[in-house]
Amino acid sequence: MRKSKETLLFIFVSSSIILTFYITFGLDLQLGLKTLTGYDNGYFLTGSSRHLLYKTSRVVSHPTSQAFEQFQEGFLWSEHLETLEPSMFDDEHIGVWRERAHSQQIVHLEPGCGRVTNGLATFADGSKACVRYGIDEDQVQGEILSYHLARMLGIYNLPPLVLSKPDPEKTQWMSVRESIESLRWTTQAIVSLTEWVPNLTSVFIPTALRKGGEGLNPTNMCLIALKNKTTTFLIEMMQWTDLILFDYLIANFDRLASNLFNLQWDWRMMERAASNLLKSRRGLVFIDNEAGLVHGYRVLNSWEQYHRSLLGTVCIFRKRTVQRIAELKHQRNVSSRLLELYQAGEPLAVELGFLSEEHLETLRNRIDLLYHHIKKCKLRHAKPISHLKEYHV
Repeated sequence: MRKSKETLLFIFVSSSIILTFYITFGLDLQLGLKTLTGYDNGYFLTGSSRHLLYKTSRVVSHPTSQAFEQFQEGFLWSEHLETLEPSMFDDEHIGVWRERAHSQQIVHLEPGCGRVTNGLATFADGSKACVRYGIDEDQVQGEILSYHLARMLGIYNLPPLVLSKPDPEKTQWMSVRESIESLRWTTQAIVSLTEWVPNLTSVFIPTALRKGGEGLNPTNMCLIALKNKTTTFLIEMMQWTDLILFDYLIANFDRLASNLFNLQWDWRMMERAASNLLKSRRGLVFIDNEAGLVHGYRVLNSWEQYHRSLLGTVCIFRKRTVQRIAELKHQRNVSSRLLELYQAGEPLAVELGFLSEEHLETLRNRIDLLYHHIKKCKLRHAKPISHLKEYHV
């Protein structure tokens, strides 16, 4: 009898443990709260909890607590994290590449780099460049000015580029005369040559930045999601926050905003690879920014709700980016600085032209809007830290 009671007690205790496990974990699994429901280019996506993406073992770096602890101080990514970021396209690299792109002969030109009107050029030394032939000059202007604006902001994720004319009477283009004719390029058109970067992979939008996600902000949910993530993961998230600010500033609808727009026809649109965004071993690469500043401003009324929605997902920022935006806001000189940088680096700048006064006013207004968005995030999340005063935010 005693053994029977002990057996019954054992069964009861065991059943209780199993039931508790099921309630705590099994039900979560059943509801999709903790199960892994997809695989996106090295990232596992969580289920309905919509946490940040979890980096798989493909990442060689280890979880870091130092960067995370510094991030907890307020609304900024840690400066320590910035020091760990690999160099993307630094000034030395840009100078060497631009010199090559201006002087080296193009020995081969073939279709590639997106639209059928574009081409992939090979220089005499074997390096390559994407040649973007705009449907109109606005696209080339948007591409080159977006690039120089990114440099002003300290955003180094855009490959270097130069302007050129595909004129077969000039030595640089002489060897590819037939290809120019087959592509039906006007020899007096101004094109952009962008460094071709090999071994790039697709990028998927982090769950936190998708519609319905928690966003990147210093809330308890976000802190839990970021804790013990790898340095590589945190650096990529930092670059994502730069991308959101940059695309809002130039009103680029042809990367993430178009995904939001297309949700009305395809509810999984935000789960697909992002357009005009790729990834190298060093980080995110922002490509094809020709919709920015000119065309993006022209159709701004149609896209602004999507730009604002994306901006609202980010309340953590890189210190350097915050400083540059604050400088442009207070000095009110974005027009003169952008024009000076543009003309100094592009011999064809005068011929291609600059932003209209209307578009410059839009740019100034969007700097103001970014500044006030950052200020709201600071007021909402930041602890009183003395070094934040220098931002004037």
